[in-house]
Amino acid sequence: MDLSPRFRLVTVLLLWCAGLAAAAQFSKIAVPFDLVQAAFPQAGTRIGWLLTLISATGALLGMVAGTLVGRLGCERILLLSLLVGAASSLWQSTLPDLPVMMASRLIEGLSHLGIVVATPTLIAEISTDRMRGAAMSLWSSFFGVAFAVTAWLGYPLASTHGLSALFTAHGLFMAALVAILFFILRRTTPARTAPATALSLGLILTQHRVAFRSPYIAAPAIGWLFYTLTFVSLLTILPGLFPPDTRSTVTGLMPLASIAVSLLIVPLLLSRVPAVSVVMLGFVLSVLTLALLILGVPVAIVAIALFGVLGLVQGASFAAVPQLNGSVETRALANGAMAQMGNIGNLLGTPLLLALLTFTGIEAAFAAIAGLYLVGAILHRLFAIQRKRTGTFQGP
Repeated sequence: MDLSPRFRLVTVLLLWCAGLAAAAQFSKIAVPFDLVQAAFPQAGTRIGWLLTLISATGALLGMVAGTLVGRLGCERILLLSLLVGAASSLWQSTLPDLPVMMASRLIEGLSHLGIVVATPTLIAEISTDRMRGAAMSLWSSFFGVAFAVTAWLGYPLASTHGLSALFTAHGLFMAALVAILFFILRRTTPARTAPATALSLGLILTQHRVAFRSPYIAAPAIGWLFYTLTFVSLLTILPGLFPPDTRSTVTGLMPLASIAVSLLIVPLLLSRVPAVSVVMLGFVLSVLTLALLILGVPVAIVAIALFGVLGLVQGASFAAVPQLNGSVETRALANGAMAQMGNIGNLLGTPLLLALLTFTGIEAAFAAIAGLYLVGAILHRLFAIQRKRTGTFQGP
């Protein structure tokens, strides 16, 4: 693609905005959750499904999305997903009954999945070799940035004008991205035609088998599972362990520390060492950081430091996809696998941590979390050994 550096940069930033819109599909429910509960007072414990249903879609269909992106083209899936997301948010702005609202979240889950699979694949395709590491590190920050923006801007909007205003703003933002990216992507991506063969259950199962048996496609996703098992759950559980007078400050600093490391430190490391090595470093440092609790370091300090070193895993995991996979099809499968594992991690992480805290206590819970990080590092190392043995390099 003969594109100017400025045009590539603008396109990457617009695609990152698509990621923010996708992450906001979570944060628009999670951040103003008290307002959501007030809007559906008869829902009881069912109200939690409004947040988790969107993850269930990705957990089931992540690889399906990766297959479709590889076969039909990133730009088509992205634009359609943004359009469905915009329609879903505008539908939700009417605040329908809870069953209808839940149905809209299932549909929105398809939108979210399409965006988080197609967009990083597009970013890797559009970026030059020199800018790809920084671009993927930027992409990795979309979740944390979206939650911060929703807390700073979205929650006050919902508090003042109601949830409908927040959902409408989100829907209009996604609709605007559809219009802008429609013209941008026509210049950046080659036209693709749909394959002659139909998408079948057999093909989907085959793609799962191919992806998760490949040390190139599967490695970023398996590592991502151990990251997502703890990231959201720790953001949910840890604040209750902080002193009340510093709780809000520390809670806000945790994701910011992760974002800062992803954007500032990871690109520097990626210019010198492979992304997989950065991921393994992040997991090992996370174990060592949790060990500081044994030395009596306050939980608040350990929490901020932990999220900082987890930023290494966050930023480098997405960068590992294009480093290990050279074609659009294999990158799409790898991003689909990451989406699937990430949603499984988000689904299981908080219940797992709550169960550990309830039945084993805080010390055993932190030890289990350290164990998860250690397993993540070991599996990445085993994948690296397998890649070295096969010698069939799939990178660019």
